Amino acid sequence: MEVIENQLINAKRARHAIASLSDEGKQDLLHRLATLIRDRSTQIIHENLKDLEKVPDSDPKKDRLLLTEDRILGLASSLIDVAALSDPTNQLISSTRMENGLLIQKKTVPLGVVGVIYESRPNVTIDVAALCIRSGNACLLRGGQDAYHTNLFLVSLIREALHESGLDPNIVQQLPADRKYILEILQAEKYIDVIIPRGSNELISFVRKNAMVPVIETGAGVCHTYVASSANQQMAAEIVQNAKVSRPSVCNALDTVLVDQSIAVDFLSMLAPLLSTHQVEIFADEAAYSILKTFDYPCLTKANVADFGREFLDYKCSVKIVENITEALEHISEFSSKHSEAIVTENTSEAEQFLEEVDSAVVYWNASTRFTDGQMFGLGAEIGISTQKLHARGPFALEKLVTEKWVVKGVGQIRN
Repeated sequence: MEVIENQLINAKRARHAIASLSDEGKQDLLHRLATLIRDRSTQIIHENLKDLEKVPDSDPKKDRLLLTEDRILGLASSLIDVAALSDPTNQLISSTRMENGLLIQKKTVPLGVVGVIYESRPNVTIDVAALCIRSGNACLLRGGQDAYHTNLFLVSLIREALHESGLDPNIVQQLPADRKYILEILQAEKYIDVIIPRGSNELISFVRKNAMVPVIETGAGVCHTYVASSANQQMAAEIVQNAKVSRPSVCNALDTVLVDQSIAVDFLSMLAPLLSTHQVEIFADEAAYSILKTFDYPCLTKANVADFGREFLDYKCSVKIVENITEALEHISEFSSKHSEAIVTENTSEAEQFLEEVDSAVVYWNASTRFTDGQMFGLGAEIGISTQKLHARGPFALEKLVTEKWVVKGVGQIRN
């Protein structure tokens, strides 16, 4: 604890500075940071290359690590978007004058010190810092070793913007990436108000089991698309293709395709060339395997139980033929991580049944699961996608980085 204790103490002290900053001050700070990011894009790319050199080109997760000029400009734009959102703090939720004269009010306040443990994606560094600043929270960032140089430089820009604004730079700090410090972070309940893990199932499970600090989970994505018998098959094929190949290394990418048996041959004959173009490896159940084999699908493997409920994060997916919507719903109930699920159908009652019965954070009718994203939902940015049911669910963004506080005003009342 001695190694990081000073950082924790500094974060606890700094939370008062950011919590008391005016709405205009928070907006100006984010605009200042956006300008720094645009102006230093060449240096950001240089630091990012140091991390990219350690990852083989064949690893699909390399895309999550990559920061291009366009992506950097996107980060700057997201800061402007977050600045434009309403300040979620100091909002009066309720106000009641009691018979004894007490005025009892409830308002929103920052969480305090937010610790975020995440992997790979350096854009998370900017997203988390922006959302914490906008909501009046200090934040402690613990990124992965694979993005060490990129994160280090991005945090230096954030701290530079804080310093230029006359604020305590310790409002945002980068914790050591060395794994040996994770337990100390998770057990620093004296200093950290909430821990948010963002990454693999292994990371989230480890945090859940070992944290003494309260945890808000952002879950791994095991996403399904059910193609019903009444589906517009051309639309369904395009939706599945987009959900799988547009960016396979992210949590809202498709993992399992469920196909109604009555259209299986026709639909798979349409889908197969779309996926084979991207060399998607399909893990198919017996029925789907037999069909795809007749089309000479080039990357085909017989699925086992472990291939369902698996987050691939790669050009891979599983395919299962189901008898009807009932079997599809049962499969999703058993294997879903409660992230994002979709149905493609022209039958309204069937769609409504799916939307009602699927117990996931986001459910779709005739659309790609790739839309599960804070920015796509108009939230500016996100901490992650929460799959739990307490405090936050779905895109975990600005409005969930606050808690409530009761304020009671009297004139000397005492309780009998």
